[in-house]
This record gives sequence, C-alpha cells and structure tokens, in this order.
Amino acid sequence: HRKMVFYFTSSVVDPPVTLFMGRDKYENEDLIKWGWPEDVWFHVDKVSSAHVYLRLNEDQTIESIPKTLIEDAAQLVKQNSIEGCKMNDVDVVYTMWSNLHKTDSMEVGQIGFHSNKAVKKVRVAKKDNATINRLNKTKVEKEVDFRAER
Repeated sequence: HRKMVFYFTSSVVDPPVTLFMGRDKYENEDLIKWGWPEDVWFHVDKVSSAHVYLRLNEDQTIESIPKTLIEDAAQLVKQNSIEGCKMNDVDVVYTMWSNLHKTDSMEVGQIGFHSNKAVKKVRVAKKDNATINRLNKTKVEKEVDFRAER
C-alpha cells in the first residue's frame, strides 16, 4: 500500500497548511479510497487534472477556508492538468472527500459526487507564476502507507 504523494506547504495562512496530491491516476485512486472526512478535494472541472487535497483542522468547514488558500489549491490543480495548465478561465471544483462517489464501473481516476449541490466552484483566470513557484519550492515527495495513516 505504499504510494508516492506530493506535499506542498501553503503559507498564505497562519499557521501554514499542507496541500497534497497523487503522482498519477493510480495514486489518485488510493487518495480517494483512503481519504479522511476532513479532506477537501480539488479538481479542474471537465478536464483531467491532478487531485489536490487540503486537510481541514477540526474547527474548520469548507465554507470557512480562506479565499487565499482556495486560490493556492486551485492554482496547483490547474498547473497539474495537461490541458488545464494551457487554458485561461478554468473552473476548479472542490468538495468534501465524503461527497466523492466512486463505483466499480468507473475508470481509474474517474469520480462522481453524491450531491452536486455540495460541490463548490472557483474560477482561475490564468496561471499565477508567483504562487506556483512559491508552492513548488515547498514540494516534498513522500512514500505513504495510506492504511497506516488512517
């Protein structure tokens, strides 16, 4: 159950928070499977992209995430999308991990939602190099045993 996961530190909030993403669609599957209830999932809408997660603190809700932090996660997910990174004005969707719906008939990396109402959307006008560079400087690749983490 050991997989490679990328970790990034966002310092736009205090204390800083960790954003993490799977290296490829197979790691994404494990992140879907072994997520925590307090994880928020980010993805570029309608095109394939990385799955980026933000783990909330106990006192946080999806509504209380600061806008600057949502922008960091959205920039990261856009940058890690083969199509999305070349596009302007992309929508990034985000929702709680518990709202992700995976069935056996779906392809690897494919995902649905239990409730579309619980999915939020943020528009990313264009790539922000300063944000991407700041996040990439903090990038760490770690081998993770998802089952042990849970």
